[in-house]
Amino acid sequence: MSRETLPFPTSSIPPLEPYLPPPSSIPATNPSQNPSPKIHLTLTYATSLDASLSLSPGTRTMLSGPHSKAMTHYLRTRHDAILVGCTTAIVDNPALNSRLETISSLDQQPRPVILDPKGRWDFDEDSQVIRLAAEWKGKGPWVVVGRGLEGEENLKERGELLERVGGRSVMVEGGGEVINSLLAEPENRWVDSVIVTVAPTWLGKGGVVVSPPRREGQQPQLRLRDVSWQPHGEDVVLCGRILRD
Repeated sequence: MSRETLPFPTSSIPPLEPYLPPPSSIPATNPSQNPSPKIHLTLTYATSLDASLSLSPGTRTMLSGPHSKAMTHYLRTRHDAILVGCTTAIVDNPALNSRLETISSLDQQPRPVILDPKGRWDFDEDSQVIRLAAEWKGKGPWVVVGRGLEGEENLKERGELLERVGGRSVMVEGGGEVINSLLAEPENRWVDSVIVTVAPTWLGKGGVVVSPPRREGQQPQLRLRDVSWQPHGEDVVLCGRILRD
């Protein structure tokens, strides 16, 4: 896999800024001197026109074009941690670092956090996130094990975990189970912003779809506010915040 650096034009940054954590949260070198009651959580992912993340469960599917891919690597530099589920770690073998060309030190890299409640991720020296940490091109991952994903209490505990390692912001990148869980109630109250890359393609039936549980008797089910649409190459990036009742 190519390890080339990625350029991201500074002109593309201002439209994203309202949806990102404030610069004061990057980085928190001494959490005790800068206490924060709330982790800024950004939910971001790439989807097809039929709301699919991949062709089928357990299948790695590339959707983002080069422009929106570079945007994702910029977003990683703006967060203290990147969080993914264990299925994403197993199937995609992600690097979970930023290859933005402006990266000059390890301090600018986010901390990978992998939710692995059943201990399924069998990592070794071939795992990209492990190899890059050994090469000082990314930070070593934190793995959350032994607890289920669901539940407000567990989300709070993980927020406290990030605070203990100096984190004030987390970017959730996937996969489908994690994304759908965070879009459901009451967990979506922890989501500060949503950034979705929409690729100009259909994956067809049978894909892993972003579709949170339906709330009975309420319309619309879930809606964004403060919405902006930004072209990034052939993709379109949707930014917004969840509309609260």
